[in-house]
Amino acid sequence: MAQNQPLDLRRMVFISLFTALIIIGGYLSFPIPLSPVPIVLADLFVMLAGLSLGASSGAASVGLFLFLGALGLPVFAGGEAGLVVFLGPKGGFLWGYLACALIVGLISTRGKSSWIKDLFALIAGNIFLYGIGVPWLKTILKLSWDKALLFGLFPFMIGMIIKIMAAIVLIRALRPFLKPSR
Repeated sequence: MAQNQPLDLRRMVFISLFTALIIIGGYLSFPIPLSPVPIVLADLFVMLAGLSLGASSGAASVGLFLFLGALGLPVFAGGEAGLVVFLGPKGGFLWGYLACALIVGLISTRGKSSWIKDLFALIAGNIFLYGIGVPWLKTILKLSWDKALLFGLFPFMIGMIIKIMAAIVLIRALRPFLKPSR
């Protein structure tokens, strides 16, 4: 989707669609023993929002997700909601979603499309996601860096790699359908 188009109905529909997918991905959560942060599929849809919609609309879909959760709608992992979630151990990862979609969108929409550029964008987006989430987790729970990495990064690495690969495959198949119709 081109970034210089005005916010039209088609774009709003895609923003809403990715917001819904992020919410559904949060409900598909798997608790990890000892960690307050579950494995979710929401981050896959955050990455796809950035790849599909670009920086501003991808971030808008995540922003709408965060706004709905802040209003008290049960959109976060496990049906959690409210401002209190932003102040807890998952808060950094929620803000990291916004950074991830923005970074992925910024990198992936520059120049000609290629899977290598998409891969770089997804890796960079995940560095921002975990770069915000892990220090937040460390601070909120008063953990050592070893424990913060043990609870907030290491259990997610294999899933992160799988989700990055899945996002590349999916976006290669979906991009032709995301082009604006003339």
